[in-house]
Amino acid sequence: MHYTLCELLTDVTQNSVEAGASKITVEFNETDEALKVSIRDNGKGMDAATLERIKDPFYTDGIKHPKRRVGLGIPFLIQTVTETGGSWDIESAPGSGTTVFMTFDLSNIDTPPVGDVPGFFRQILMFQGTAENYDLEIIRTKTQNTANLHYTILRSELIDALGGIEDADSLVLLGQYLSGLEEPEE
Repeated sequence: MHYTLCELLTDVTQNSVEAGASKITVEFNETDEALKVSIRDNGKGMDAATLERIKDPFYTDGIKHPKRRVGLGIPFLIQTVTETGGSWDIESAPGSGTTVFMTFDLSNIDTPPVGDVPGFFRQILMFQGTAENYDLEIIRTKTQNTANLHYTILRSELIDALGGIEDADSLVLLGQYLSGLEEPEE
């Protein structure tokens, strides 16, 4: 089981990168009551039979990780949202990509904490993709009490601004930038 929702979302986002997507969009909408996330990609997609099989923790395609005998990301997602009053859906078609929708009930005592949001964003921005120049868009909204946030990040723009996101200096600057974005609007 994942300790935080951000850890779970990292795993699901990595699936999009590993599916050869050239464009990935993560929408992250947080309120007092719920966290609604969609992860959409234009990767290789899945047929109906594969969509059914990915719910099984003992299914893996054997391609991405040839020695691995389990694929736990989607089964953990399903378990977490089901056992905590949330919801989920996956839409996919071969050659058209995949979209994973999930809603977590943040008022449910069994829902894991959201976790380190800037850390989650930094981690998914750093993934090395199979598509040569994939782009990742993050759309973040947060409406809680008096805290309101809304911003959009494009991986390509960050790479242009920082000159890359592989070295330690760039990662420190990226972390500071993402943390600064999490400061609520006055």
